[in-house]
Amino acid sequence: MPEVSLAAGDLSARALEVHRRLIEFYGERRLIPRRGPMHELVATMLSHRTTQKNEAQAYERMWRQYGSWEAIRDAPLEDLAQAIRGANFEYAKAGNIQRALRIITETEGKPSIDFLRDLSPEEGRNWLMRLPGVGIKTASLVLLFCFGKPLLPVDTHVHRVSQRVGLIGRKVSAAAAHEELLALLPPDPQTLYNFHVNLLHLGQQVCLSRAPRHGKCPLRDVCDYYREEETQSTEPGAR
Repeated sequence: MPEVSLAAGDLSARALEVHRRLIEFYGERRLIPRRGPMHELVATMLSHRTTQKNEAQAYERMWRQYGSWEAIRDAPLEDLAQAIRGANFEYAKAGNIQRALRIITETEGKPSIDFLRDLSPEEGRNWLMRLPGVGIKTASLVLLFCFGKPLLPVDTHVHRVSQRVGLIGRKVSAAAAHEELLALLPPDPQTLYNFHVNLLHLGQQVCLSRAPRHGKCPLRDVCDYYREEETQSTEPGAR
């Protein structure tokens, strides 16, 4: 990938440079669906405000106990909440999952969201966001990961790194960042997928919320946050 100019104010060029460096750092991954659309949707709903391990264990327990979306949809709420315990907020999540399954079934006659493949990215995202417990991140992730729609999911890591590097403002919310970051990148699902995954990994492993590991970061010379910290550390009186 060729070098790009980092002219002042050229956020698209900076975003492409971030993408290029992280491809070099982590490698490039092919966008291949990792699981079916309904699995991706419900697992992502379970993932809110919990760990990946807890999400996976809750999903496995739920599926082992019920074995079909119809059974999950029609289970007593108390029983489903107990099946997904450990994922945090199990009663709220169980209720949202069941209501979402009912809406999907009423729309399609079966618990399937395969019809989203034929909708535009905006139409698909808007439809998913009408489901209880589904926000812009979950909708964008399902559509990108499962159907290759040119959308960019922004989780807490992608949001933090993008703010620190200077791709979005410090006061831009995660919800607003979906549109701002998407506008900086080409509408190519492969690019958007790698940008998401690589920023997520950088946020988990290097650009930590506390005590970021600047010495290991491939972005430090194009990062506003690093430059500010370096300036503060060299000011008179700084310790």
